[in-house]
Amino acid sequence: MQTRNPFLDELAKTMEGAASIAQAASEEARAAVRAQADRWVAELDLVRRDEFDALRDRLTAEIEDLKAQLAKLTLAGDIARPSDDAG
Repeated sequence: MQTRNPFLDELAKTMEGAASIAQAASEEARAAVRAQADRWVAELDLVRRDEFDALRDRLTAEIEDLKAQLAKLTLAGDIARPSDDAG
């Protein structure tokens, strides 16, 4: 036969309440830290990854075009080859 202990019942209720308060405080602290981090990032004027990747791709293509133009001019004899200048 199980007996009910009012002290243990109250202790269990208090612990449940404390756990829910702790969880709410944790969520509030997490939100505050995230908001502060967002403010710091905004002040740093950082570039988003997708913007960086797009610029890198565009510049890589431009470099390849310039290399092709340089090779064409070198073959046509319009400019000296880099190895011709050495020495």
